[in-house]
Amino acid sequence: MVNLRPNLGGLLALALFSTGTLARVCKPRDVPITYEAEDALLTGTTIDTAQAGFTGTGYVTGFDESTDKVTFTVSSPSQKLYDLSIRAAAIYGDKRTHVILNNGAASEVYFAASTSFQSVPAGQVLLHAGENTIDIVNNWGWYLIDSITLTPSAPRPPPQINANLNNPAANSDAKALYAYLRSIYGKKILSGQQELSWANWIAQQTGKTPALVAVDLMDYSPSRVERGTVGTAVEEAITHHNRGGIVSVLWHWNAPVGLYDTEENKWWSGFYTRATDFDIAATLAAGPGNANYTLIIRDIDAIAVQLKRLQSAGVPVLWRPLHEAEGGWFWWGAKGPEPAKELWNLLYERLTVHHGLNNLIWVWNSVLPEWYPGDETVDILSVDVYAQGNGPMSTQFNELIELGKDKKMIAAAEVGAAPLPDLLQAYQANWLWFAVWGDSFINNVEWNSVETLNTIYNHEYVLTLDEIQGWRG
Repeated sequence: MVNLRPNLGGLLALALFSTGTLARVCKPRDVPITYEAEDALLTGTTIDTAQAGFTGTGYVTGFDESTDKVTFTVSSPSQKLYDLSIRAAAIYGDKRTHVILNNGAASEVYFAASTSFQSVPAGQVLLHAGENTIDIVNNWGWYLIDSITLTPSAPRPPPQINANLNNPAANSDAKALYAYLRSIYGKKILSGQQELSWANWIAQQTGKTPALVAVDLMDYSPSRVERGTVGTAVEEAITHHNRGGIVSVLWHWNAPVGLYDTEENKWWSGFYTRATDFDIAATLAAGPGNANYTLIIRDIDAIAVQLKRLQSAGVPVLWRPLHEAEGGWFWWGAKGPEPAKELWNLLYERLTVHHGLNNLIWVWNSVLPEWYPGDETVDILSVDVYAQGNGPMSTQFNELIELGKDKKMIAAAEVGAAPLPDLLQAYQANWLWFAVWGDSFINNVEWNSVETLNTIYNHEYVLTLDEIQGWRG
């Protein structure tokens, strides 16, 4: 089905038939072109006019089942990259949708809560010559879609990446790693995997070992240790470092206190907002001397012990605490951006200044500007993306370029599907590294087939462990 109402504004392309009637040209060219949702193919969705502010004759609603979607059919005279924006209204709160081009890779687009229709940047689409389909598929659902707009993408200018780490006392290990990362940024991507065991599994499947291994300090959280957990992440990190690899570290921080420990929310799920009544905003407002504040410091100091082990072993760390804060599903983000940023600054001061941890490269892990703690304490920007199809994740990449003003390197720190290198290059999505999550993702054909992993790990654009040996020099 070809959309019948592309709206080019003042630049509307019109063609004259011999009868004198006007026919609308439905092909993206060198100007923005808008396609109305009510003219697209609807699956499980309906047209409505109750919400004011729509363009055209209506908008599409009824995204409440997993298969509900609206399909736009657009033509392109040649293969070309376009910026995509979606005019949507998230009148029921923050939402996320999936965008799928030509039944291929899915990308995830965030709609901030709004009482009116807003144009939302939705990354890029690489249209091939001829007809293409763009699906907007339910995902979270409960939003309204008014239209999409395609604009030819401008060439991406060279990044102006900060030359130095923020910590003036950064040690030689951290400086060497940062310099190496700057040297490959935009030219190659580091392959990465969560957990050493799964990195070794990839080597068995592809003949190539990931350049980067990510580990989790979760089981060193005091509220878990007191219940019997024994962490092994530090040993795994040192093992990968000793074979010439690069290490990333996150921390699923089990709440210091207030774990529900019910049948629905066991104590080991205490990093989730749903599993604890720990209130970070109240704790920080109470300040030093408050019992819960003291527990926060206790926890940070416990993690500092483990990070010092890595520093003593000569391991520079891509340190990614407080990940996915803006989602709100972890307690450190449950009270909004201000407490999360304050906690980040407390972490930075306690670990860098108080504990003298100078092997850390600080990696922020959210895309929304209101959550950003600032350039002074962030060395690298990152995001976690769980979308099937092994796509380039260009929406989030573009959002992070905007957030960091193209002065910070950008990483796909946690993904469900490893990105295909040809798509990364075509979309100019120059991620510094990707790291696929472990069990149920890396070994799941719906997310990553062995064939796809072989394509990725044996591609010249992707750096593996054997190809980064000697990175310090």
